[in-house]
Amino acid sequence: MKKTLPIPSLCLAACLPLNTGAYDVVPVDNGGRIDGKVVFQGTDPAPRQYIVAKDADTCGTGTRSIDFVRVNNGALMDAVVYLHTVNSGKAFPAGIDNAELNQEKCAFTPFLGVMKDGSQLTVKNSDPVLHNIHTYEIIGRAKKTVFNISQPGDLKTFHKQVSLRRGTAMKVECDAHDFMHSFSFVTKNPYFAVVDENGGFSIDNVPPGRYKIRAWHGTLGEKKGTVTVEANGMARIDFVFKGK
Repeated sequence: MKKTLPIPSLCLAACLPLNTGAYDVVPVDNGGRIDGKVVFQGTDPAPRQYIVAKDADTCGTGTRSIDFVRVNNGALMDAVVYLHTVNSGKAFPAGIDNAELNQEKCAFTPFLGVMKDGSQLTVKNSDPVLHNIHTYEIIGRAKKTVFNISQPGDLKTFHKQVSLRRGTAMKVECDAHDFMHSFSFVTKNPYFAVVDENGGFSIDNVPPGRYKIRAWHGTLGEKKGTVTVEANGMARIDFVFKGK
């Protein structure tokens, strides 16, 4: 009879196939930490300029500048670093089930938000004008509509459950105002970190093992790597995004 060889425990965290089931919160013994930095090399793209052509009393006049690639002394901001395909481990951070997106003075806040996959997103309209929230699942270079809802000024709040099948994030736009943009990273596990203003990140309480790790940016896409975390150890990995 043919024997089946056991899969080494070191590989379990990284070798499980995609969508193997819900994430399970379990005690983490001898967890380690992953530190690193996300940097940008090359020419920093200039902010994009939009003409504000309607609802001047609320949105203002002239032009609106949107900086889709923010760079601070070589550090890339608005990036998320996460472990790919982790099915069990530490608990999700508090409040991630109650993500909010606000529209005020015809701008989305936050520009980059994080929510848990399968949880509820609260969308607020703090303006007296109609907005139309159009969200797209980002799948590589493609975008697929997640929801598309009109929100008049008297509809101050609505709630929408968000589950992504293939992507890890959404682009958010307003079909009524083409200068309104934001991104929502939709995490399937708690092993993620939004970089700080210096591009730094830290992911803690990671079970020992070898992992696939990715750095995601809403405009620049993803960079991939692997990292090995020893018991009670600290691993280091950096990511480099390049411009023209």
